[in-house]
Amino acid sequence: MLKRVSLILVGVLMASLIVGLESIGFAAEKKIVLWHIQTTEPATSIIADSAARFEKDHPGVKVEVVPIQNDPYKVKIKVAMGAGTPPDVWISWGGGPLEQYVRAGQVLDLTPYLKKDNWINRFIPAGLDLAKFNGKYYGIPVENMSAAFIWYNKKTFNDVGVGVPQTYDELLQIVKKLKSKGVIPISLANKTKWPGSMWYMYLVDRLGSETVFENAVNRTGSFEDPVFIKAGEEIRRLVGMGAFPPGFNGMDWDTGQSRMLLYTGKAGMELMGSWLYATAQGEAPQFAKNIDFFPFPVLTHGKGDPTNLIGTPGDNYYSVSAVSKYKDEAVELIKYIIDDTAVEKRLAAGRIPPVKGIKLTDPILQRVHSAFAKAHHVQLWYDQYLPPELGEVHKDTCQAIFGGAMTPEQAAKEMEKAAGKFWGK
Repeated sequence: MLKRVSLILVGVLMASLIVGLESIGFAAEKKIVLWHIQTTEPATSIIADSAARFEKDHPGVKVEVVPIQNDPYKVKIKVAMGAGTPPDVWISWGGGPLEQYVRAGQVLDLTPYLKKDNWINRFIPAGLDLAKFNGKYYGIPVENMSAAFIWYNKKTFNDVGVGVPQTYDELLQIVKKLKSKGVIPISLANKTKWPGSMWYMYLVDRLGSETVFENAVNRTGSFEDPVFIKAGEEIRRLVGMGAFPPGFNGMDWDTGQSRMLLYTGKAGMELMGSWLYATAQGEAPQFAKNIDFFPFPVLTHGKGDPTNLIGTPGDNYYSVSAVSKYKDEAVELIKYIIDDTAVEKRLAAGRIPPVKGIKLTDPILQRVHSAFAKAHHVQLWYDQYLPPELGEVHKDTCQAIFGGAMTPEQAAKEMEKAAGKFWGK
């Protein structure tokens, strides 16, 4: 009996102690979970540093930072959202996939936070627009203004005796010259499908202009438009020329398989987002000094504006889950991820954060920024612009064209069939 009374008294005393500690500021620790895809240095450390600075300024709040590789992340976030257990802060690329979560009521409206203290004026308007739906903002652009360019190894080009092409026909001649010298002309790791789709998107744009894709999406046109088929035929021509490395459809970009070919001079070029420059600085600093880029060249008789870009003015977008217990703290964490300290670190790492007033001294970054400023049109990656269901069909059919599993006509028909089914027309 005495033992039982003693245990009860101990319980009462412990409860009183907890209440007392909470009353003087020792409340239970808050935890914010952050998922992101920056898995290479120095990008990983930049986010970790932002989280550490946030924790230092916010005693009692702990941040669990979880870096996840690009494609595994896409699966993981989809599963978490479906299960109703998303992280507090997570990333997207804006566009269709983010809009789907917004429509499901799974994303916090960030408009009031952006308007408070004019935080909205920190960002370039184009950067915010891809996360804006029905006049409200659901994502904060953080990482980079990124567009796809053709990056090349300057030493390899010099050794082989080729220069920067101005036209697509000249690019094809460079492919032949590199091939004849035993160099893989174009590095490509297409296991995850999106790297190869960059070729398809640019070919569609340069052949028929941005209106061909826009018309197919708004259903005044079709994904069976001859331009889509012609783009597929050009891809098959490149494959037939031996432009890409053996087994390219099984190579993984996330693990660096295509980049390493470029770094080592085994490949001459790679069509990739401008994040490649920052990635190279972290992975192969010496090679980063030997890298340059040129825009996707104009096609003879094509209708596309040669200044058009495929990319994003705000990659990546950081959002807060609607079910987060600590919404205000989560938004405050994002502010640290894109504060002046973080911006300076990203600039030093070869990135262009989508904020106003930045000063660029790196010639490569200056040219990337200039390309955005001069662009007639910037098309978000198809797989991020389209609803997720159609984005997957786009990637699947592109990969099938590269691998010869589908003809360009079959791929176009499959895409149009999926679009008609999704939109009902």
